[in-house]
Amino acid sequence: MAKTSPGEFVRQVRSEYEKVVWPSRREVIQTTILVLIMTSILAVFFLGVDQVLGRAIKFFLGLGA
Repeated sequence: MAKTSPGEFVRQVRSEYEKVVWPSRREVIQTTILVLIMTSILAVFFLGVDQVLGRAIKFFLGLGA
C-alpha cells in the first residue's frame, strides 16, 4: 500500500468532505418524525406479541387459570 503524506491526506479529506450533501432542515424534521412514528408502532406491535406469547406459554404450562 502506498503511503500518503499528511498534507495529501488532509487535501483528500477536504475533497471528500466537499462531496457530502447535507439534508435540509425540513428533511431532518420529516425523517425524525417518521422514525418516531415507526418506533412507536413497532413498540406497540412487540408489546402485543409479547403479551400473546406470554399468555400462551402460561396456558400451556398450566400456570394460568
